[in-house]
Amino acid sequence: MNARTHLDRRALLGGALGAFAWLATGCDGRSSLSTLPAHGEQDFGGLTMGTSYTVKIADARLDPTQLDAARTAVRAALAEVVSSMSHYDASSELSRLNRQALGQPLQVSAALSQVIESALSVHRASAGAFDITLGETVNAWGFGPAQAAQRIPDSDRLRALQRPVGEDALQFDSISGMVTRTAPVSLNLSGIAKGFGVDRAALALDGLDIGNYMIEVGGEIRTQGRNAQGRAWQLAIERPDVLPQRALHVLPLQGKSLATSGDYRNYFMHQGRRYSHEIDPRSATPVQHALASVSVVADNCMQADAWSTALFVLGPERGLAAAQQQAMAAHFIVRRGDGGFDELQTPAFAALGGKRLA
Repeated sequence: MNARTHLDRRALLGGALGAFAWLATGCDGRSSLSTLPAHGEQDFGGLTMGTSYTVKIADARLDPTQLDAARTAVRAALAEVVSSMSHYDASSELSRLNRQALGQPLQVSAALSQVIESALSVHRASAGAFDITLGETVNAWGFGPAQAAQRIPDSDRLRALQRPVGEDALQFDSISGMVTRTAPVSLNLSGIAKGFGVDRAALALDGLDIGNYMIEVGGEIRTQGRNAQGRAWQLAIERPDVLPQRALHVLPLQGKSLATSGDYRNYFMHQGRRYSHEIDPRSATPVQHALASVSVVADNCMQADAWSTALFVLGPERGLAAAQQQAMAAHFIVRRGDGGFDELQTPAFAALGGKRLA
């Protein structure tokens, strides 16, 4: 994958808040608020999936050899996801699938099969709001890997994009791992692959018997155990449209994942109107509603990642209703006409015990 952002839908401030904060801008141009390593914490990071990643470990017994092993294991786990699911890398497994002739099945790896199965499940549960077959549409609006200018496609192009998507364009056998494109669509996993990568990195740390960590990839976060102060990891949801970045809501998490989708990091303006990279599958156009961001807490980051996108596409009313129907922990930030924001949250999110900042 190249350095241009392709997964920076995220509006999350990665890391644990503390007294000493710093702003680090990754290769995707997205700034993330994190902290200097606290006493008893060790951290490392790097670049992956067109963005940056950070790992914080609060196991006091960790020696330098174990830290090196953790660094190597996380790097390998993320690299494996890139080689399988990158839509930037022509040699990736996903790119091979997108080139496969229509009607010709391709057997994919267990990892890619798992992600496609989960994506289709969220697609069904969200009434089609989450759709991994929109790669061509994303490219047409200039948000894909082609480095094209962000622009409004002409009417003929838009009509051509409004064709069967989602499950109507794919045949998938979860048992055999066979995937068949039945319509000329291009799969794009940017709404779920980062979350899956976080989960795979977490598995790598679990395999090394590391019990207290926080992993963040481009704003997608998974936590385990406690931080160096012996408390739950303190994560922040960002206030939209504000620079420098400011936290709006702080949430304590242990053994949970958090992902946020928003429209204010990756968008362009045309004649005073905002066009974000969040595409509505029904119209093949960027969503047009007052929702600024959605944050979802789930047991794993893949689900949090996919559902934050789905709920954002659905918008504030339908998204909140869907989250409540799914008993999901979700937090919505909605723009008001006066430039302020309203916040909505499900009972499951309120039960997590977060705190709104002034």
